[in-house]
Amino acid sequence: MPAPNRRPGARRRTINEINMVPFIDVMLVLLIIFMVSAPLMSPGVVDLPSVGQAQRQPDHLIEVIIENAERVRVRLDGQGQGERVALKGLAGQVEALQGGSRHTPVVIAADKGVAYEVVVKAMDTLQRAGVQRVGLAVRTTGT
Repeated sequence: MPAPNRRPGARRRTINEINMVPFIDVMLVLLIIFMVSAPLMSPGVVDLPSVGQAQRQPDHLIEVIIENAERVRVRLDGQGQGERVALKGLAGQVEALQGGSRHTPVVIAADKGVAYEVVVKAMDTLQRAGVQRVGLAVRTTGT
């Protein structure tokens, strides 16, 4: 005998729902596994690059000392205080000091208080001007 509220021959409608209980059980098991195993793992060692010594010092070296976002000093072979120029005129001043040789290395030095963006702008300016060798000055620790 069919159910009183159902028509004869009518199918029962399925309910489309996701059962969350097994999902929650799996998540709790994974949480417990990670909580137990996390203290047992040793942290990875990061292998940072080190600064090496050049085999031979270059004949001429141009230093670009970044003072702030708009002013830099440029000097040749570490002599004197260097000539102050605006960041816009940096490429022209470096090209003049290179004397036609684009292979003269240029080292950029900046205080840690100078924004990283300014250093990147200086590097970009020099590379767009065709300077072949641009590097960053670093302070080495005593070895």
